[in-house]
Amino acid sequence: MKKLFLAFIIFSIALTANAQTQTKTNASKASVERSIFGVQIGFLGIWVHNEFRISNQFALRSEIGFESSIIPGDSFTKTIFLMAPMFVVEPRWYYNLNKRKDKSRRIDGNSGNFISLQTSYLPNWFVISNSPYEWVRRQLWITPMWGMRRNIGKHFNYEVGVGYGYRFYLKGKNSSTTEGSDWMPNILLRIGYRF
Repeated sequence: MKKLFLAFIIFSIALTANAQTQTKTNASKASVERSIFGVQIGFLGIWVHNEFRISNQFALRSEIGFESSIIPGDSFTKTIFLMAPMFVVEPRWYYNLNKRKDKSRRIDGNSGNFISLQTSYLPNWFVISNSPYEWVRRQLWITPMWGMRRNIGKHFNYEVGVGYGYRFYLKGKNSSTTEGSDWMPNILLRIGYRF
């Protein structure tokens, strides 16, 4: 009887240890997707992006799009709207994927909270504007960001985020010298479609 009881205890301990190991293994399997391609629109712009996995929680996002600005007018001048091309490279750390998976929330399409370092380049190739005399200076933006992405159905998603970064003005077609730099806020409000 003692041998049967001892075998039962050893079997129970082994079963419990195996169950705990499986739970930890399942929790560690939460990962960003291998590659995501999509289109997003925001209040002031449209972008095409791709994210590919670097590790389980890290992805590298690259995007190309049109950044827009509105320059308000007064009683003598009209309000000016302009759009210029912009390139962005952004490493993202999706830090809460395991927590979302443990709570049975969606993580597909990299649905989760992230911290990133957004590096944006505005090349000043051309400007689309309602005024023929508008131009933008070449710029490089480096912005630490916090944000989140959530899914709406199978293909749609939205992203919100905030950041505060530094903008460098570079030599360009309309400026012969480096024109300085300044601090700037960055607010991310976009809705998108994932292919």
